[in-house]
Amino acid sequence: MAVSLPATGHEVLRDPRTNKGTAFSSHERASLGLEGLLPPVPSTLEHQVARIYNELDNVESDLGRYLLLSDLQSRNETLFYAVLMSDPARFMPIVYTPTVGEACQKFDHIFRSARGLYLPITASGNIEQWLSHWPVDNVRFIVVTDGERILGLGDLGVGGMGIPIGKLALYTCCAGVPPELCLPITLDVGTENGELLEDPLYLGLRQRRTRGQDYMAFIDEFVLAVQKRWPGACIQWEDFANFNAVPILATYRDRICTYNDDIQGTAAVALAGLYAALRITKGKLTQQTFLFLGAGSAATGIAELIAQAMVPEGLDIKEARRRTILYDVGGLVTNARQDLTDFQKPFAIDHPPVASFARAVRQFRPTGIIGVSTVPHLFDQEVIEAMAAINERPIIFPYSNPTSRSECTAQEAYLWSDGRAVFASGSPFPPLDVEGRHFVPGQGNNVYIFPAMGMAILATQASRVTDSMFIVAAKAIAEQVRDEHLAMGLIYPPQSSILEASLHAAFRIAEHIYDLGLAGNDRPADIAASISSMAFKPVYGNAP
Repeated sequence: MAVSLPATGHEVLRDPRTNKGTAFSSHERASLGLEGLLPPVPSTLEHQVARIYNELDNVESDLGRYLLLSDLQSRNETLFYAVLMSDPARFMPIVYTPTVGEACQKFDHIFRSARGLYLPITASGNIEQWLSHWPVDNVRFIVVTDGERILGLGDLGVGGMGIPIGKLALYTCCAGVPPELCLPITLDVGTENGELLEDPLYLGLRQRRTRGQDYMAFIDEFVLAVQKRWPGACIQWEDFANFNAVPILATYRDRICTYNDDIQGTAAVALAGLYAALRITKGKLTQQTFLFLGAGSAATGIAELIAQAMVPEGLDIKEARRRTILYDVGGLVTNARQDLTDFQKPFAIDHPPVASFARAVRQFRPTGIIGVSTVPHLFDQEVIEAMAAINERPIIFPYSNPTSRSECTAQEAYLWSDGRAVFASGSPFPPLDVEGRHFVPGQGNNVYIFPAMGMAILATQASRVTDSMFIVAAKAIAEQVRDEHLAMGLIYPPQSSILEASLHAAFRIAEHIYDLGLAGNDRPADIAASISSMAFKPVYGNAP
């Protein structure tokens, strides 16, 4: 996509989308008035990447590396993505989970420069005007949070902005979505975090969170303003508390192009892991029973998508839901409980209370357990050994993140199951050797889903996002896992090939969008080639 260059040398160097830094050629320096503003000998992009690598090697912590890359993104966007895309497996844990969690916690103390839009509830009635301050007229993707449920860390107020920024960086790094089409937004409705409210450096509103009708009216004003300013934009909801996330998605999913990554993206990446895991366990999806630790919007989202995926394979939806059993802080999710929300009730069962999760494992004999509790160490030795006693190859998915919130580590899962676990986690764990075998733990990261979904939406100009699109995405990711990956315990494609995996998934999703009649453009003869041609490449364009 062509970008018009600012008029003066100083402006060129200060616009991250046009700045090439030391890579401006001698001709460009003369024509743009840059002579004297840079060291005299031009660099290549490859030299610049090597220079950044050298800087990163001399930084002691991942948070320090996060800040270095954040500063780079603010001054030279092409170089930033050239670095990330040169080794995505290395840099994804730095620009996103787990490092982004620490960055969000310390946001107010490490703030460097503004990125995206901050919309406080005190601006109600003026959101349309505030959106007009963003200088890009063709925004296609908005990732928005209200900061209440950041990863497994809770309410971080405006500090949650690190999540939309990180997610959109991965849209580009992992699927080639052009960065100029992306906009991170934080809705500031206050915070319940007392430490933040008392922190003199806190950058958000110093008030308790707005709730109820006033909150939903603010959300509605935001959605309507986005539709008016950028009618082609897809809104991705991120890290909202489940009691807001579920009704927001229900309100808008059939009206605009929108989805919730915590509910639908998490569900799709879990389903992708299950499709790949079943190639190891040799069973059919409809023959499985899954026990969840956690019963929030992520758990019910995964359970519902699993159930929907079982229906084409022969089960009716009620029977499929009975194969996904939920257990949370209140115990087993049963019809006798009085504390269930509407989105939990379809998964409630008739059963006496069960005293512990380990006991629930022994009673229900699940083929897989899925952790979305955000409470660490709950998949303890008793739980893992119970799963291993029931199953030859127990499926163990501790999906809570960041790493500090994982229900168990990879080492624990493999050690306590005598190396028989089929394992994937929400945050990364390094390769390890257990019982004489080498394992490469898979990371069930939503990064396998949402960038591909974004590219498919961009390519098709989709008007809606459906659950069936996420099932297609899950299958597309799973079909790229090769036998040699499965042999070492890896049930997701290697993150080193995430761009290839994402573009393949985007192709499959786009096919489905055209089949559903939800595309806003004509179906090209070669969908895969069309998508590939649209993908952003981190190379410098020619200046006039």
